[in-house]
Amino acid sequence: MEVATAQDESQRNDGDAQMSRFTRPEQTFPTLTSAEIARMRHFGEVRAYADGELLFETGKPGPGMFVVLKGHVAITQRDGLGHVTPLIDQGPGQFLAELSQLSGRPALVDGRAEGEVETLLLPPERLRALLVAEAELGERIMRALILRRVNLLQAGVGGIVLIGPSHSAGVVRLQGFLTRNGQPHHLLDPERDRDAAEVIARYSPKPEDWPLVVAASGEVLRNPSETEVARAIGMIGGPRNDRIYDVAIVGSGPAGLATAVYAASEGLSVAVLDTRAFGGQAGASARIENYLGFPTGISGLALTARAFNQAQKFGADIMIPVTAKSLDCTRKDGAFSVTLDGSDPLRSRAVVVASGARYRRPDIANLDKFEGRGVWYWASPVEAKLCAGEEVALVGAGNSAGQAAVFLSGHAKKVLMIIRGGGLGASMSRYLIERIEATPNIELMFNTEISALEGDEASLLRRIRWKSRLSADEDSADIKNLFLFVGADPATNWLDGCGVTLDRGGFVVTGAQSEQNQGRLVAPLETSVPGVYAVGDVRSGSVKRVGGAIGEGAQVVASLHGYLGDAAKPAL
Repeated sequence: MEVATAQDESQRNDGDAQMSRFTRPEQTFPTLTSAEIARMRHFGEVRAYADGELLFETGKPGPGMFVVLKGHVAITQRDGLGHVTPLIDQGPGQFLAELSQLSGRPALVDGRAEGEVETLLLPPERLRALLVAEAELGERIMRALILRRVNLLQAGVGGIVLIGPSHSAGVVRLQGFLTRNGQPHHLLDPERDRDAAEVIARYSPKPEDWPLVVAASGEVLRNPSETEVARAIGMIGGPRNDRIYDVAIVGSGPAGLATAVYAASEGLSVAVLDTRAFGGQAGASARIENYLGFPTGISGLALTARAFNQAQKFGADIMIPVTAKSLDCTRKDGAFSVTLDGSDPLRSRAVVVASGARYRRPDIANLDKFEGRGVWYWASPVEAKLCAGEEVALVGAGNSAGQAAVFLSGHAKKVLMIIRGGGLGASMSRYLIERIEATPNIELMFNTEISALEGDEASLLRRIRWKSRLSADEDSADIKNLFLFVGADPATNWLDGCGVTLDRGGFVVTGAQSEQNQGRLVAPLETSVPGVYAVGDVRSGSVKRVGGAIGEGAQVVASLHGYLGDAAKPAL
């Protein structure tokens, strides 16, 4: 019988203290049995590391998942200012990875050997194979990978650093981008943080330089675009010139993600592109309560994040933010070519148009002056913090507007809901109408529209004016945050010149609706160009609901198999 030493007891107590800081620690850091490790051995190879050697490093592509066979590895979180935060020590039987390792993206933490360490390393492609082949074990590992990312996001100490006033348009823009893409980050306000003040003194930023962004490498960017931030943290991989995918999916809303999950799980090579973030408009919904299987509701970000992780589990290459500029349908070498902004073209044997719609901008003078400075097209926790305890205004009468109004009512003092029509029944689900009517700090203003916006010297919104559509009455209020949910226009400009038929509203026509398809047997979701399909909000006649979009994403995969199978058959 072994007798525990004081050192053993101390390590055990330290481990217990570390574990207590995490959400669901037993599921976040499970210990594998020897039998489970034995089943994993043919998916990886044994690697040894000397004391102090890095297994993986923040900001550099991770080699995959490590299973610790001998020794201990210290996991720490590090930001661009050099702050190092200890997270946890991992020992024999535990595995080192989080969601980045599914696709070989840059690591978000450091892993350093404490003493001599022996591991089993599973590269990303072998890790994905394990998750599929070993269902029960794969479920435990996948849950742990997701919970680890959640803990990194909640910790708020590592990742990219934003420096600037919390209310500035650039800070809100980049916080929204990073949050929507599940990227750890934290904000330092120069008025309250000494480290931020030191960086500012060194770089002397002008007002137009806000925010400063400090990457893990120490690189400092001045008010960067979302694409520049994505490059700095290694989000953008981009296509390889020589690769031809089975299918390219343009858009990663519910329809695009559903297509990716079903197509990749059935063995097709899949590339998914999106210009900003996964989830589309649904990803910005505060709560979806009428989606099948979630009786208590689920946020749009949580729902689409699960689909995003699922698509990566099955091997889909997801490229965000990457903008599709045009589609070449000539198929000179048998493949379509998607021209990308700032990257090599992406080639595929089939294309699924899931680009959704762009937020519609109402005809209000100087609207562009206040966008990102008090005028918002979505309502996330980032925007909700800005209007805590204040009156806000919201324009719109659809489900997205209703969900946003209910969400904001939990943060704002009052929500003025401005509706152009005379009621909500024609465009909003009944459960939302009843909830809005029962919420005391939501005020409904029917037959009303915004007439003017007023701001201060810094172009920040300070006051709005509105008028009645039934009389000459006009009124105003001091409002610093205005939310616009007035519909959206289809994002189809990139299809110009390809021969894909659009209806008068610019939506993609599919199936027998297209004149070009008359006289030939076509799949319901196929466009006028064979091999090009359309799903979700961008498709003419779609129901514009999350459930409908997901259903079309699943449905189109059968058509893809048929098309790709026919294309592969030799000509007789």
